[in-house]
Amino acid sequence: MKTQRNIAYFFLLIALILLIREYRKSPAAENNAVLDVAENVVTGERARSFSVYADSGAFQLVESRRNAITVAVQNSMPAVVGISVKATQRVPVFQDSFYRRFFGDIMREQQVSGLGSGFIVSNDGYIITNDHVVEAATEIRVTLPGGESYLAEKVHSDRLTDIALLKIDGENLPTVNLGNSDDIYLGEWVIAMGNPFGLSDMNNKPIVTVGVISATEQNFGMDGNNRIYEDMIQTDASINHGNSGGPLINGSGEVIGMNTFIFTGGTGEGNIGLGFAIPINKIMEIVNELQTKGEIERANYTGLSIANITRYLARRLNLRTTNGAIVSGVDKNSPAERAGLQVADVIIQIFDRQIRSAPDATRAFKERGLRPGDTVPMTIIRNGQAYSLTMTVERKE
Repeated sequence: MKTQRNIAYFFLLIALILLIREYRKSPAAENNAVLDVAENVVTGERARSFSVYADSGAFQLVESRRNAITVAVQNSMPAVVGISVKATQRVPVFQDSFYRRFFGDIMREQQVSGLGSGFIVSNDGYIITNDHVVEAATEIRVTLPGGESYLAEKVHSDRLTDIALLKIDGENLPTVNLGNSDDIYLGEWVIAMGNPFGLSDMNNKPIVTVGVISATEQNFGMDGNNRIYEDMIQTDASINHGNSGGPLINGSGEVIGMNTFIFTGGTGEGNIGLGFAIPINKIMEIVNELQTKGEIERANYTGLSIANITRYLARRLNLRTTNGAIVSGVDKNSPAERAGLQVADVIIQIFDRQIRSAPDATRAFKERGLRPGDTVPMTIIRNGQAYSLTMTVERKE
């Protein structure tokens, strides 16, 4: 009885297979994806690929590990370089404060080395990196994927925006594809590439980490080294010591930023998912101006004089608080006069920064690295009323 049942199952399977094959020859099979899978199940074969049929046509869905990220890495990797630097640094002879009390701060020069990353933007060897990577360098060596090494020259740099342009003697070099940092989305996948801790030197290939865009337009103002970091791209792709100057790449394989610094949340140098990159549009604006003019034109003229508000002034002007910066002078035919500022106006906000003192106002201007023609929105108090003004800064000749 059992044998007869097995024989019946066998012939039933054969009949099902023949039925499926005959049905697939008919036009009705074009709209049926189930039969392709059914035949594989019946015959015990593992489908490496299968056709998905729809009214609009057929699409081939192929099982693969190759995706947008792996393609972007493969295309960008040849143009991502490791940078090693030798520099001279002045350090105190005596580290102990006891000896420095008697002998003073006697300094000596010391050779130091550093690591960083960069990316090639022209076939003839121009490379972009961070200024802090190559600052005070006496020797800059660039290593390409594959191990080819070049001595590099620092052609131009802008300390304020932490951008540097290097040059190596090469021909037909691979280059990265530049994207548009004004066209990025929160949450989109990004790739950080570079030379963290010198690890890429072990196999002469950039190290790859992947994350998403966490935030944009992150403003940090001026740091302790007099560098301005504005409109930064934030990512949780791992960035560590040595990644500085390397590219941040989108899923299309385009460079949208330059990895620059991280927050560690402590005294270590480890990554905790808070990395920041300079937008590529800002980088190329600076680089193009450096190449055409040799320097970055800054705007520092406002024709505005300011002072702290004392308690005496607050009483004289019927102010409720000493917060703000009072306008103490306005030059004739100056940006401040054209903006409508007057003596005794109280500035309480510049850009999105609340102003509590005259130094606050000074920093608000300084930390923007203003260029000629840039506009400065501000809020003032005049005769007890709040007004919004916009001043256009100039470069004083």
